[in-house]
Amino acid sequence: MSETTINPADITSKERALIAAKAADEKKATDIMVQEVRDLIGVTDYFVIATAANNRQVEAIVDEIEEAERKFAGTKPLHREGTQDGSWSLLDYGDFVVHVFQPETREYYRLEALWNDAPVLDLAKEAGLDDLEYSDRIAKLLGRA
Repeated sequence: MSETTINPADITSKERALIAAKAADEKKATDIMVQEVRDLIGVTDYFVIATAANNRQVEAIVDEIEEAERKFAGTKPLHREGTQDGSWSLLDYGDFVVHVFQPETREYYRLEALWNDAPVLDLAKEAGLDDLEYSDRIAKLLGRA
C-alpha cells in the first residue's frame, strides 16, 4: 500500500474496512472476510474478521491495522479490547469493527455465521487480494469449497 494524504471524511467505511483487510493480509492473517452488516445490526457498517495463528500474531495484525488506518485513512480506533490470553482482539472504528481471533476462539464464536445473511465482499475483486488462505469451514461459508 502506498501512503497518500487523505481527508478522513473523504474515505468511505467500505474503503476503510478494505484497508484493514489488506493490513491483516500483510501480517499473514488467514480466513479474512469483510461482511456488510449495516442493514442487519444498525450500529456499524462492516465487520472485518481474520484469524491469527497465536497471540503474538493477533497483536501484530491489530497493530498493523491500526497503523494502516492511521496512515491511509487518517483514523484511530474509538475502542480497542481483547482477551488477556490474546485469543481475540477487537478494534472499533465506529463505522466498521475488526475482530482478530485465534482459530479455536473463532471456531467457538463463529461470528461470521451469526450474520450469515450479510453480504461478504469479494476481497480479490475489491482489494486485489488473490492468494488468501481459507480454512475448510470458512471456504465453504464463502462458497469456495
